[in-house]
Amino acid sequence: MIDSGFDPIIGALNTSMNLRLLNQNVISANIANSDTPGYKAKAVEFESALRDALGTGSREPTAASDPRHIVHHATDPVSPEIYDDPNGVESLDGNTVDRNSEMAKLAENQLLYDAAVEMLNKKLGMLKYAVSEGGGNR
Repeated sequence: MIDSGFDPIIGALNTSMNLRLLNQNVISANIANSDTPGYKAKAVEFESALRDALGTGSREPTAASDPRHIVHHATDPVSPEIYDDPNGVESLDGNTVDRNSEMAKLAENQLLYDAAVEMLNKKLGMLKYAVSEGGGNR
């Protein structure tokens, strides 16, 4: 995991990439089990988990005014909910995986993961430039 203590954007991109990786694994498992009788397609509650991790939800941030309060920090691990996808149509053998839909989700998720990697690379490149060459006269 990348230390994001000094830059919240790096932390947000790191969290996004971790959630995208989990989503990729869930979608891949759905595709792998598309012919398994009785298998129920799974989905990840991605958006709300990312909002919670970044603290951008509709709730006001909790103040740690009492030591018993639980306050979420950007560096805390995120555990999104993985649930049976309610949108699946059950086939005759009880399977709810739509292979075409899952393949489209897989491609979309991969593109979004790649975009997050590219943004992280750009951000780290800017920081590297600022430290090495952009520091002014020596």
